[in-house]
Amino acid sequence: MMERFDTDAPHDNSSKLALDALRQMVAQHAAFPQRALPTERDLAVDFGVSRRAIRRALAVLEAEGQIWRRQGKGTFVGPTPPSAAMSFAKLSSRTNFSEVMEARLYLEPALASLAALRANGEQMAILRRLAERTTRQQHATEIDAEGIELWDSALHRGIAEAAGNRLMLDIFEMLDAIRLDPTWRDLRQRARNTDRLDTYSHDHDDIVSAIETRDPVKAATAMRGHLRALQQALDHVIQQDLEASV
Repeated sequence: MMERFDTDAPHDNSSKLALDALRQMVAQHAAFPQRALPTERDLAVDFGVSRRAIRRALAVLEAEGQIWRRQGKGTFVGPTPPSAAMSFAKLSSRTNFSEVMEARLYLEPALASLAALRANGEQMAILRRLAERTTRQQHATEIDAEGIELWDSALHRGIAEAAGNRLMLDIFEMLDAIRLDPTWRDLRQRARNTDRLDTYSHDHDDIVSAIETRDPVKAATAMRGHLRALQQALDHVIQQDLEASV
């Protein structure tokens, strides 16, 4: 039960009293992060303090990362979630190929390295199946661009999941979602040819093999080499487009 304050308590101490009580409430709500806390008005009534005292206490908890607030929705327990306001479609229009590849070159080798250290047997088996399925898709008689995208994305996401870091997985998913943009899909499709697909298949095998043998350095190196090969292929297509437009 929440403690209700004595309304005769000194005014300059009410914010501290409200903060202490709110900390207790936050602890009780920790298991229900999707449930909004009571409104400022209700909290003030429940605790017998002014709304100003409640607002000041909430500001402290928000600065500490204990709660987050969203206009029109309420106050929730936990750190501020990744901004959903920035839709993936909007994100893709605010960035460019160079920035995405730069981010991937920093993030995905680290994910591969962590996967080599943390992946369990089931995850390794899944990665091997995904790598084999990706290779079959890339070597199919008829090129299926959508299928290649699907299985390639699944393999890279599987590695991100096996890394065991939720925040890094969220960042990966944000980058991976940009693949849905038609302009980006067309660019990758035009950068593919038989030799490059063969190279990517070998790269995937090397990455998964390094994860299977618990070699984080080799896994990171293989992933970095794979992404640089992709970066060079995309650079080549972009350069061709620039020359054609002159």
